[in-house]
Amino acid sequence: MGDEASARSIEPRAWQAVLEHVERRLLDGELAPGDRLPGERQLAADLGVGRSSVREALRVLEVLGLIRTHAGSGPTAGAIIIATPGGGMSALMRLQVAASGFPVGDIVATRLLLETHVAGDLAAASARAAASAPDLAAAERLLDAMDDPALDPAEFLALDAAFHLALAEASGNQVVTATMAGLRSGIEGYALAGQGRIADWPATSTRLRAEHRGVLDAIRAADATTARTRIHDHISGYYAEISPETDTAPDAGAPSAPAHP
Repeated sequence: MGDEASARSIEPRAWQAVLEHVERRLLDGELAPGDRLPGERQLAADLGVGRSSVREALRVLEVLGLIRTHAGSGPTAGAIIIATPGGGMSALMRLQVAASGFPVGDIVATRLLLETHVAGDLAAASARAAASAPDLAAAERLLDAMDDPALDPAEFLALDAAFHLALAEASGNQVVTATMAGLRSGIEGYALAGQGRIADWPATSTRLRAEHRGVLDAIRAADATTARTRIHDHISGYYAEISPETDTAPDAGAPSAPAHP
């Protein structure tokens, strides 16, 4: 009985040790979105814990929106990093989305309002002195990670959502960042749920990557109008592609200027 009680008291510390190990490596920059974690067996051996503890820690990390797990074997199996740890407000938003959900149209409309604002602000900031220009390195790394042809749609779309969050983080607006972080699971959810309606996923993923880079190009060129238009068309275009024919994309803050090619 005593040994069983001791085991029960040790087990939570074991999975927490795995959790803290992964989060510490994320915060230290040793792991970044797009990287893959070692397999369960390797993590268990490295940290001296049981595989059940590793699995429990991975479940928690996935609920927190930091990793996406992939069943099976081979180079795409295991867990891929999709985000870095965020603050309490975003965690509360994630819990709200997970508990009751938000209508997809409301999520898209909110994204259009927030992300066109973010893109315009980032472009305006790029026009200032280099020392105060926004840091877009994290967004660029995510786009590079999305170029990996081995990614399945779920992994690609998780990194896609992380890219949009990285733009919000680059803006420095903590409320916008927390809101986007909180909505990320909802964004991933509708993006993945509709992915099955896409007839040619390779063509769509290629287009999405080009659109992402087009947004960054406009931001770096300090062209706020083009940045806002491109991010608006990117978000509403994908939503229209995956929606039933009877649905229409929400009209929230649509820029009046035409998108540049």
